Amino acid sequence: MAKPIIRLGTRGSPLALAQARIVRDALITAWPDLENPGAIEVVVIKTTGDRIQDRPLALIGGKGLFTKELEEALLGKRIDVAIHSVKDMPSFHHDELILACTLKREDPRDALVSRIGSVSLGTTPVRSTMGTSALRRQSQILALRDDIQLKMMRGNVDTRLRKLDEGEVDAIMLAAAGLKRLGLESRISGYIDPVEVLPAVGQGAIGCEMRVEDDFIYNFLQPLDHRATHDAIIAERSMLHQLEGNCRTPIAGLAEIDRGDLWLAGLVATPDGVTTWRVQLSAKPREALLLGRQVGVRLQEMAGANFPKLN
Repeated sequence: MAKPIIRLGTRGSPLALAQARIVRDALITAWPDLENPGAIEVVVIKTTGDRIQDRPLALIGGKGLFTKELEEALLGKRIDVAIHSVKDMPSFHHDELILACTLKREDPRDALVSRIGSVSLGTTPVRSTMGTSALRRQSQILALRDDIQLKMMRGNVDTRLRKLDEGEVDAIMLAAAGLKRLGLESRISGYIDPVEVLPAVGQGAIGCEMRVEDDFIYNFLQPLDHRATHDAIIAERSMLHQLEGNCRTPIAGLAEIDRGDLWLAGLVATPDGVTTWRVQLSAKPREALLLGRQVGVRLQEMAGANFPKLN
């Protein structure tokens, strides 16, 4: 077998592998010669977040648990590209690495999967048990429905669906993008309007991270970069960086382009959902970085003395 031209690093979950196939296929579409046998190698790397499934992320180190080993493989030159769900990436980059491109975003909304069929957050039966491990989701659910009983539920999509089907909970909330990429759209009982529950920063976006100095790989990745998604991700991650967000802080954000302007909605909340602060501002897409900072600053100002207690 020929030496691979590009080594793609990915987690080993079914969703992560599906996203790696999306990147691989996009590379082949842009560069047909990469379809030759051995030109692209997919390298599976197990992360700490994959190994530890029985505790909330907030208690074991946060978002970096899904990216640390992939970034170490990049820095050690064992892979050329690390494929991430952007929502799993910390807001801080290693100086020698760069998020080189983001593919066109899939549906960024959260979705409900219920054992009773088609439902919305508002029509979910009183005192239902809902599975989710994200503080962001928990705080926003409780802000709207404090009667819902929340149960910590981690694991890949298949694991969570199995637990739902076995009756451990009445419903689960998952990213719509993941269900669609796994061909499980038919399991969706209802979509959650971002006005009700704002999604995670970067939700629905696939990011390709690489070494800063690797111009060879950078040239291969550039045709995959979707400009509108890239601008949205810059704004969302800039807001997250301003807030110094982590998995112990309920933070949400979604940026979208509307009639030439980039709109960013951001939210921080107390974990119990009693208090939430929400800001929406707009700017031109070229000002995405500044827009994110402005939304972050406004949220800090609104939360005031309460904000440090959220981190």
